[in-house]
Formats: sequence, C-alpha cells, structure tokens
Amino acid sequence: MASAHDRAVLQAIFNPSSPFGDVPGVAPEGDSSDDDTGFDADSLRRVKALEVQGVSAAEAGDLHGALQHFSQAIQTLPRRAAAYNNRAQTLRLQGNTAGALQDLEQAVSLSGGAGRTACQALVQRGLLLRLSGRDDEARADFERAAALGSDFARQQAVALNPYAALCNRMHEVMSKLRNPRGPETQ
Repeated sequence: MASAHDRAVLQAIFNPSSPFGDVPGVAPEGDSSDDDTGFDADSLRRVKALEVQGVSAAEAGDLHGALQHFSQAIQTLPRRAAAYNNRAQTLRLQGNTAGALQDLEQAVSLSGGAGRTACQALVQRGLLLRLSGRDDEARADFERAAALGSDFARQQAVALNPYAALCNRMHEVMSKLRNPRGPETQ
C-alpha cells in the first residue's frame, strides 16, 4: 500500500495543476464533461475504470501494470485524450521521456488544446521540455496552460521569461550597489 506521501507525489504527477487550486473555467476533477462528450457511455465507464486501476497500480509501484491499464483504455477509446495523459506519466516514471512526450502531444492534439486534460498535458510536457533544456518550448507550453487557468504554469512561464530574469538580475546588482557589504554587516 502506498503511503500518504507516495499518493501526494502521484497526485502531483498525474494532476500537476491540482496542488495549486482549481482551474477556473475548467470542469473540476470527476466532472470531465468538457473532455468526455461524444463517447459511448458504456465504453467511457470501462475506460474510467481502467484508468482508476492504472492509478492504483502506479500507487502500488506496479508501473508495468499501470501502463497496461492505460494502454487498454487507449485501445478502447483511442480518441479520448485523458488516457494518453495518464499513460505519459507512467512512461515518464519508467524513464521513457520520448514516449511520454509523444503521448502528451497526442493528449494536447485530441483535446483540441482546451479543457482540463489539455491544461494538464501542457504543464507536464512543459516540465519535461524544461528538464531537457528546451526552455523556449517549455515556456510556450506553460503560457498555453496558464491561459487555460493553471497558476503553476503561470509561475513557470514567468520564471522562464528572459525579461523577468534580466529584471531579477538587475535588481540583484542594484541591491549590491546600494549595500556593497551585504545585509549581514548592517
């Protein structure tokens, strides 16, 4: 059984915008009406059950099992973006960054770049791009996710903004000029 800390980490991975509050204008967790319209109700019910099993397997440390559940969900409803997003996180946990990026691209494409799933996929893809040093692409994803309501993405976009970095650096220089001995000698 996963500890509370493990569950919190998995929650942050599978839903990176959730620790930073609700996403305005986007359906809350459990109400994915903007992402799930147009699917057969029985198939959607089966897919959601597979996704719950996948998350449970990941929480238990069974990444191979989680991957199987998410892949089966994708086979059942290949046009549903959320399962690609979930599988991407499992692939990333397994160290398959390229596969994770492909699934996140598919999630963004299938979602039309709108809704909770797109927001989550953009944040997660932005994080992976940033880790690989592709800051311009990461900033673009964070800006898109911020426009969808993610406060976390907004913070990341600001952090990657070269003008903001320059302003911060100028502020540091000005502080040193005002107090060349540093704050400890005042």
